[in-house]
Amino acid sequence: MSVAEAPAVEPAAPRTRRFSSRLLCSELWLIFGRRRNWAGLAVLAAVPALIAIAVKISPPGGGGSDGPNFFASITSNGLFVALAALTVELPLFLPLAVAAISADAIAGEANLGTLRYLLTVPVDRTRLLAVKYATIVIFAVAATLLVAAVGAVLGLVLFGGGPVTMLSGTQVPFGEAVLRLLAVCAYIACGLAALGSIGLFVSTLTEQPIGATVAIVMVTVLSFILDSIPQVSWLHPYLLTHYWMGYGDLLRDPVSWSGIGQGLLVAAAYALVFWTAAWARFSGRDVTS
Repeated sequence: MSVAEAPAVEPAAPRTRRFSSRLLCSELWLIFGRRRNWAGLAVLAAVPALIAIAVKISPPGGGGSDGPNFFASITSNGLFVALAALTVELPLFLPLAVAAISADAIAGEANLGTLRYLLTVPVDRTRLLAVKYATIVIFAVAATLLVAAVGAVLGLVLFGGGPVTMLSGTQVPFGEAVLRLLAVCAYIACGLAALGSIGLFVSTLTEQPIGATVAIVMVTVLSFILDSIPQVSWLHPYLLTHYWMGYGDLLRDPVSWSGIGQGLLVAAAYALVFWTAAWARFSGRDVTS
């Protein structure tokens, strides 16, 4: 058989990687490498610092918040600075930070004109959207841990540590209290991750990240407002923010898991529904920017 008669061998199709750590690292760099995001994280870290200094200068006789009152216990154990800071920042500051990051995920790329070029590389849109959401979840975890870490460190320096009195009145060793604090951070991060899925969906609807951020914050505020109106109590269990302050159940002895389980279930439902909606919108989107 001559060379001309030899059957042509078709080149093998290039394999596509199902997970690209390079893409994930690139997205993380976009978030944690920007000065504006560092400024936002600095604001989050400043709140527990201000709380610790203020309580050191003038110990409180009481405090007011929608969640458990940790201010009165700060002077007895520094870990309560972290819990007080999380309670203060959860209604607005932490959701605002997650809203800004999630709104910028797609809308920011479209606004800068880089989304079109990003989609020209051989990256499946579903995988790209999954990586985008993964970075939002990582940011939510990092922001929550940052607030807790700054509060815990400054609190322990200024007020000391030792056994911690739980909300139920019993004391637990310091090591167990730290684990409870980490569990609180994980629970709060789950709620923020669910909010991030809403932000990701809103981000696919517009090319203006600022407008998307405002919309996400308004959704959060509206949820808190509806949750405070007794006339619509039938709606409360379905609101995203209804169980956010339920992390106090993790600080009881024994832990009350019913409210925690409901909160995680609602967060998972929101994350699934809105990520799917974002995928439906983004996978068939005609990118012109």
